Amino acid sequence: MSLVRYEPWGLLNQLHGEINRLFDARVPSYGDDRDQLATSDWVPAVDIREEGDRYLIHADVPGVNPEDIEVNMENGVLSIRGQRESETSEEREGYKRVERVRGSFFRRFSLPDTADGDAISAKCKDGVLEIAIPKQAKVMPRRIKVES
Repeated sequence: MSLVRYEPWGLLNQLHGEINRLFDARVPSYGDDRDQLATSDWVPAVDIREEGDRYLIHADVPGVNPEDIEVNMENGVLSIRGQRESETSEEREGYKRVERVRGSFFRRFSLPDTADGDAISAKCKDGVLEIAIPKQAKVMPRRIKVES
């Protein structure tokens, strides 16, 4: 059973954070991920899905080398950390343009009690990190036949 904290101003703080992010990505928001904003330059978008026998997390990490991604599991919390560095340069007569995308990211997820932390696997392909978290066999639902 998970403990859920009641935050009476949670939705208002979330709206405030979204408005701040709309005007400036560098303005800190005061939502659920306070630790993350203090240690991250950018935050990858994440999809979380529950299937019958596992949980799947897909994180968009374009431009991040798979060797630069670190996935850890400790005390029921899954952490994803990484860094990207890329540079695009264009030079023509009269001007020069250089774009750099760099920075670190950090995300944390509290796993449910049904997750099997010892069997987590991760792979990265085409800028999408996929983390598969199997459910524990003992908590898998099973159908019981009713005899007449």
